[in-house]
Amino acid sequence: QVQLVESGGGLVQTGGSLRLSCAASGRTFNMYRMGWFRQAPGREREFVAAIRWSDSNTYYTDSVKGRFAISRDSAKNTVFLQMNSLKPEDTAIYYCAAQRVIEASYNYWGQGTQVTVSS
Repeated sequence: QVQLVESGGGLVQTGGSLRLSCAASGRTFNMYRMGWFRQAPGREREFVAAIRWSDSNTYYTDSVKGRFAISRDSAKNTVFLQMNSLKPEDTAIYYCAAQRVIEASYNYWGQGTQVTVSS
């Protein structure tokens, strides 16, 4: 099992920045990728960004490209999401997720952290 703990959410004004962190513990060997998802009220959970552990390749949904940056600290099994130029439509609960090499999809999820962007 892998345990994920997010931190860094909060309330920010439009145009502001926040940095989310996700610390992984437990069976973190053979990590394939970690990612961030978000879910706004009344909407389905959507992919935001991901980073592949082997080569640090990153992936983003179109709506956050150029504003968000995902990075990692392999030694600490921690992934970060730097969010700049935040918009009210970025308001959501943000979830960290992890997938190990032996698994077919994201199997581990954090409890979520609230991000609220005021206009």
